[in-house]
Amino acid sequence: FAGYKNCTVYVSTLNDKDLVNTITVMFPSRENWATLFSDYSNLKEMLTEKYGEPKDVVEKFDSKYVDNDFDRMHALTMDRCKYTSVFSTKLGDIELSIQHEGSSNCFVMLKYYDKTNSDAVRAAAPDDL
Repeated sequence: FAGYKNCTVYVSTLNDKDLVNTITVMFPSRENWATLFSDYSNLKEMLTEKYGEPKDVVEKFDSKYVDNDFDRMHALTMDRCKYTSVFSTKLGDIELSIQHEGSSNCFVMLKYYDKTNSDAVRAAAPDDL
């Protein structure tokens, strides 16, 4: 996907309909911050080229003690790091982020939210309550 090998793609649909509302791409797991950040930066640059500047960007560590690669990875796995860029298009939003599952699986994630079908999900949600 986008020049990366070993990506995992998830397709989410509405329960009662064959409408796709979200597509998620998980890029390969990385063991160090430099490679992880490089993936994020490269994808952000490609998305900016295609869709323009992101509508929302948060790129920060909650801790001031992130002087090296190990500290940055530790902050990420302890949920003390947020790297997210959101792009808005007429068809929906695209969210690029750095994520983790546990302490050793760190990766870049790209989520596509279909505007029309996501609105249908929101409209149907009160029926579930």
